[in-house]
Amino acid sequence: QVQLVESGGGLVQAGGSLELSCVASGNIFRFNAVGWYRQAPGKQRELVARITSGGNTNYADSVKGRFTISRDNAKNRVYLQMNSLKPEDTAVYYCNTVNSGGSPLLPSWGQGTQVTVSS
Repeated sequence: QVQLVESGGGLVQAGGSLELSCVASGNIFRFNAVGWYRQAPGKQRELVARITSGGNTNYADSVKGRFTISRDNAKNRVYLQMNSLKPEDTAVYYCNTVNSGGSPLLPSWGQGTQVTVSS
């Protein structure tokens, strides 16, 4: 079973930055698109950024211009650089492989990493 481990979250003031990291067991990321999702209290999980195996990226409108997704296939890691953070970015952030429609592919999720942005 593939394991996903997210890290890098924390408490930051509005306008600050954080970089999240996700590592997967095995080589599951190498040939798949990978996405960063987030889930705020009382809300559904949403896809915020996606990167294909070839490095093409897509972002939700709410984070476009502020977040950057990248990948290191040699390390089997995917990153999310988050700048100009806003209180509405507060959520638990998760990674998963993702299809072209934005749906997650792996049935199990990691523990996520909490991001809290204070105003």
